[in-house]
Amino acid sequence: MRTFSFRSLTLACLASGLLLTAGCNRKSDDAAPDDITTAEDRSEDNIETAISTDAMNLAGPADFSSTAPAFAIPDADFRARFGSCATRTYDAQARVLTIDFGTTNCLCADGRYRRGQIRVAFTTDVLKRRAGAVVTRVNYFVNDNQHTATRTFTDLGQGSFSVDVTGASIIRANNGGTHSWTANWTFTQTAGYGTATFADDVFTVTGSAAGTNRKSVGYTTTIDTNNPLIKRGDCPKYYVQGSMTLTNTNGKTLVLNYDPSGTHDCDKIASVTVNGRTRTITLR
Repeated sequence: MRTFSFRSLTLACLASGLLLTAGCNRKSDDAAPDDITTAEDRSEDNIETAISTDAMNLAGPADFSSTAPAFAIPDADFRARFGSCATRTYDAQARVLTIDFGTTNCLCADGRYRRGQIRVAFTTDVLKRRAGAVVTRVNYFVNDNQHTATRTFTDLGQGSFSVDVTGASIIRANNGGTHSWTANWTFTQTAGYGTATFADDVFTVTGSAAGTNRKSVGYTTTIDTNNPLIKRGDCPKYYVQGSMTLTNTNGKTLVLNYDPSGTHDCDKIASVTVNGRTRTITLR
């Protein structure tokens, strides 16, 4: 039986929201507040997509089809990633993993407070090969903001996979507005498939998202096809190459470039271009 597992993609969070707020002194022709809001809202989705990937890839059973499987990582490692108060159970018959943060706020490893559940329903093909998963949330809150989304992970072979996000929203506490969106990302593995370590992994990332930010401004975000994002396993925090374009319904367009020097270094340097004006920024 050929088994399939996605590599951990906490490192692959599309942290656009973390970029625009760091190291960029805005002038009147730079990123507008609507751009900043959209980027911050987008980053929330990206963080939770990374959490979903870890939930599916690391928190689940070593053999998802076994009637009494052992978990792939020990409990101490699970809690180090998801928080000391998180628990997990696996229904072998339904092939559903449930990660439960409880009904009161649980401090997690990333410094955020979570409550509620993440559910991972593993999918298979006719050979009982692990072909992906559907990840949902139940009464799930992050820092008191409610998250809803269905994220469908699909194996594309040779380490590659896609992520489709539907029915997604973040309902912010204290009447802070609602961010709703859909997205589709494709992670194509170009190096490191089948090796024992993550350090030699290389992914090309393409795709787009569209939605309405919490201030009711519509937007689209698209990874530039002629300059896709590149993620290397030896650079867990940053993209080493690629750019993405963010356009909102107020007619503003922003281009984020992760490698303005063209050297593909693993560093904090990126650039933002608005109205033909480019600024170098430092990633948080």
